[in-house]
Amino acid sequence: MSAIIDSTQRSPSAPAEPGAAVALSVGAPERAIALDDGGSVPLARFLAEVRGLAATLPDRPYAVNLCEDRYRFLVAFCAVAARGQTTLLPPSRTRAAIEEVRAHHPDSYCLGDSEPCACDAGLLAPLPHFVRVPDPLPQAPGGMPAIDDAHVVAVGYTSGSTGAPKANPKRWRDFRAGAAQNAAALADLFGGAAPSVVATVPAQHMYGVEMSVLFPLLAGAAVHRARPFFPDDIAAALRACPAPRLLVTTPVHLRVLVESGVELPPLAAVASATAPLPADLARAAEARLGCEVRELFGSTETCIIARRRTACEEAWTLLPGVRLHPQPDGTGVEADHLAAPVALADLMQLLPDGRFLLRGRQADLLEIAGKRASLGDLTRRLLAIPGVQDGAVVQLDACDAGGVRRIAAVAVAPGLDEATILDALRLSVDPVFVPRRLRLVPALPRNETGKLPRAELMALLRGG
Repeated sequence: MSAIIDSTQRSPSAPAEPGAAVALSVGAPERAIALDDGGSVPLARFLAEVRGLAATLPDRPYAVNLCEDRYRFLVAFCAVAARGQTTLLPPSRTRAAIEEVRAHHPDSYCLGDSEPCACDAGLLAPLPHFVRVPDPLPQAPGGMPAIDDAHVVAVGYTSGSTGAPKANPKRWRDFRAGAAQNAAALADLFGGAAPSVVATVPAQHMYGVEMSVLFPLLAGAAVHRARPFFPDDIAAALRACPAPRLLVTTPVHLRVLVESGVELPPLAAVASATAPLPADLARAAEARLGCEVRELFGSTETCIIARRRTACEEAWTLLPGVRLHPQPDGTGVEADHLAAPVALADLMQLLPDGRFLLRGRQADLLEIAGKRASLGDLTRRLLAIPGVQDGAVVQLDACDAGGVRRIAAVAVAPGLDEATILDALRLSVDPVFVPRRLRLVPALPRNETGKLPRAELMALLRGG
């Protein structure tokens, strides 16, 4: 197990010497780190449970944390780190995604509060090397666990929305620097108080790690242990939290919440990420919820690097220490929390005041018959059609007889037919970019954070 240090030593947000051990968390022993309908969990109890669980873990270098309960995920994540091990974060918690990640790390084990199964020829197959998190959690005495600042505490995998998932290692020093940046980017929303966080995103997603794991650990916030999905459940979780309240969510969840009409307690702010937030939805959410909606821009590769108030501004403000280098095929990103520069496929236009505008992705840019468009803009026009609840425009992989990769679309639009939607698109889209194929479906195959894995979207088009 890693070193134990006194909780009064170096703050996790302060610079550390190379190879130094840094405290796992900040705050007084009695401060709340987690919340539920029954009250709060003080930091002292949380640390005792981290020490207790860490003592029971297998001697393997990697763990796949599958805990559904956010607090138990938090305890398990920290226990794994305290043992000097690394948490693997698959792009989803499907059996296929778990097994794909474990194929690259055969010396790993899985850790969860319930064991997933897979159906193979009608038989249920147990997950190999599965360790169930005990209930109740064990406790052990001791001081503040410390993490080697250079230790890779997590490996996050990209969502697969633009191709095969890719591994992204994260050191403890990277997470510390990123948490400090995120806290600074949100501090003005809470009037100097520590916020209560309710998150609709899974803890396993990098956005979920940043805002519902690292934010409580390293910025003094308290997080509700649930991952509410339905509006009534979100409202109940928020009511269980003291003010100031921060809702961490996605555009998909936010739209459903705004349209539900459910009554919510006062919010200090809403944070949104994982997909572009339409400006009209941001304005409707601010009017409906009575607080600022702050959109966060990031990726598994970079973590959060920028913010904006989407209801009234288009440009993004970089977080402290982040530097951009526009390139013909994307943008290079340097930051204090990145071990090395990262190349993103996003095209960014730097403004004189240091902010930037997103101009889509190189892979999203289309050129057909000498004309240009972007998949992002075409999708926005599809979603703007009255009656279209969800949708996506894609470029097919195969070429037609003329050597052109044609455009297709999938939409959720109860009460509309294909002809009506295509006629509406022709009013705002050049004829060469009107989808040659449109499939209407009851729902899109979005993952837990609202993203659309390309492989599943293409399979949906082929199946229609």
